[in-house]
Amino acid sequence: MVLVKSAPRTPGQRWLIRNKVEVSKKSPERSLTRGKHSCKGRNNVGRITSWHRGGGHKRSYRVIDFKRSKLSVPAVVEAIEYDPNRSANLALLKYADGEKAYILAPEGLKVNDSVVSFNKPVSNYQTGMSFPLSCIPAGMKIHAVEMIPGKGAALARTAGASLEIIGIDKGYATLRMPSGEVRLVDERCRATIGRVGNVDHQNEVMGKAGRARWKGRRPKVRGCAKNAVDHPMGGGQTGGGNHPMSPWGQLAKGYITRKRTNRTNRFILVRRNRKKVKKG
Repeated sequence: MVLVKSAPRTPGQRWLIRNKVEVSKKSPERSLTRGKHSCKGRNNVGRITSWHRGGGHKRSYRVIDFKRSKLSVPAVVEAIEYDPNRSANLALLKYADGEKAYILAPEGLKVNDSVVSFNKPVSNYQTGMSFPLSCIPAGMKIHAVEMIPGKGAALARTAGASLEIIGIDKGYATLRMPSGEVRLVDERCRATIGRVGNVDHQNEVMGKAGRARWKGRRPKVRGCAKNAVDHPMGGGQTGGGNHPMSPWGQLAKGYITRKRTNRTNRFILVRRNRKKVKKG
């Protein structure tokens, strides 16, 4: 992958930096695509819960195998494809029995490479292979990690993301998250070897507002640029000296939004701020 800076022949190209990733130009596998309704940031009762969403290019959803439950059946990578619904690219697998499936494309996986899922340790661990955490050696980089056995991958799914196995003890694997948090995960949960590909995605620069609109992102107006009647921080460019907050007064920094913490705190050993969690 190479970052390409465009020549400034137009205003939109002056700051544009594109990520030239080698992906297949073929259409997505028809049997693995579904229609995708754009909710424009609205919830099930029609109220906007995610602001600045709407418009954008029409897209189809690619059905991804996050469970990797097809065991001991080798598969060949047919193509590396672009996915408009996420930052990572996809790898189209064709199993020996003819079945096809999409997985997140790990860094270094190429067309015609072979991948397989196992439930037991092996002598040679290769990128793209899937195992339970109990079968993966300590210190290895992994991605697409389950939090509940059999539910499907929930951790390390974005471009360039990976976790590190610190060790396994008493039925739990100790994982170091990208944020620095250290937590316990059931050793029966599955994970994929390697790091998610398309690492330079975060270094892209859209260059113009129109590219953001293609992705369904509508314009944002700063709270301090609004009138005082419309926002707590409005009425002046200084924001009144208050802490950053939403239009309804909910703090934007330092306000805990994680729910059901009592149930999950016991699995967290070190928080993102590097503070150890007190037990008992």
